[in-house]
Amino acid sequence: MEKNKEKSTFVSESTRLTFDLKTIVLIIGVAVSVSFTYFTLNSKIDKAMVEPAPDVTRMEFNYKDELVRSSIEQVEKDVNQIKDDISEIKEQLNKMDERLYEMSKNR
Repeated sequence: MEKNKEKSTFVSESTRLTFDLKTIVLIIGVAVSVSFTYFTLNSKIDKAMVEPAPDVTRMEFNYKDELVRSSIEQVEKDVNQIKDDISEIKEQLNKMDERLYEMSKNR
């Protein structure tokens, strides 16, 4: 236990830190990079808060409206086709059911 006490160090005013040139340049580079990123983002946020929101033009609105309407019409066509297919399947099932009933009746 006494060895741990001898190796423990305390940071004080007289503590000396030694860094090589590469480490100092790296620390300065990271600090400059972080501060540059912060100020760039800050200025972009300020600019975005001042600028008005882009207006949707009438032509753009018409195109989007037309696209939505055509999509709805296509979906309606598909639903109607599916309904027709289901009706045909039901008719075929009813015919098959009648035939099976007739066959079981004749036995």
